[in-house]
Amino acid sequence: MTTQLRIRGHRPSLSRRLGWVVLGVFALSMIVPFAWTLSTSLQARESLLRIPPELIPQDPGFDSYRRLTEVMPFGRIVLNSVVVAVVITSLQVLTSAMAGYGLARFEFRGRQAMFMLYLGTLMVPFQVTVVPLFIGMSRIGWVNTLQALIVPSIASAFGVFLFRQYFMQMPMEMEEAAAIDGAGPWRTFWRIAFPFARPAAATHGLLAFMAAWNAYLWPLFIARDEQAMTLPVGLAALHGRFQTDWNVVMAGSVVAVLPVIVVFIAIQKHISEGLLLGGGK
Repeated sequence: MTTQLRIRGHRPSLSRRLGWVVLGVFALSMIVPFAWTLSTSLQARESLLRIPPELIPQDPGFDSYRRLTEVMPFGRIVLNSVVVAVVITSLQVLTSAMAGYGLARFEFRGRQAMFMLYLGTLMVPFQVTVVPLFIGMSRIGWVNTLQALIVPSIASAFGVFLFRQYFMQMPMEMEEAAAIDGAGPWRTFWRIAFPFARPAAATHGLLAFMAAWNAYLWPLFIARDEQAMTLPVGLAALHGRFQTDWNVVMAGSVVAVLPVIVVFIAIQKHISEGLLLGGGK
């Protein structure tokens, strides 16, 4: 009897089972569009209008991916997106970590006001600044260049906030021990603080990479030439050229989605910890 009660006690309750069902429905609602995109990209043009539609292609092929490289310099466009996203992510993590550490650990006049000013910039929509930013870039001759895509995004107010909150959780004893060993502020930051903040760096790195990789409005303004075009703008131009060739459009979408999935899988173990500790205090 005791064994039976124990077994029954380990059975999930009805509410938990219903929760699993709801989560499963939400998971399917997120997975099905990606599966449909991949399936469409592997189908021939004449197979797209079959009724009923085919989720699993009968004759899968990579002709749509080959056509991507024929209709536009797709390799160069993907390379532009990789360069822009990687450089922006690296610089944002570096500048945010340095600024967050300074605001969390150094005492100086106006520190709290500066932090409030950083947070205030989060309330300014990018659409307000895009026109003056474009005028400034055009005056220095940076239109249709990669540096125009990178330089305006090398700092992040949200990243500063995230790292500041994370560094405030770091025990002071670690820095005091480094100071006793003769380490200055710069060495303490690189040897103690920054390695401690790896979960925050992974979290902000993923968010920055996604934002840079998927950015559309600013690249649409500043980089219309195919030699400086990024992937979201290239996909929009591809959709305009091939309004009926959805397999080609979906092939470009698959190429756009895969890097984000790979980056997320690589650093997912740090994301929860980074958001949890970064939102504290």
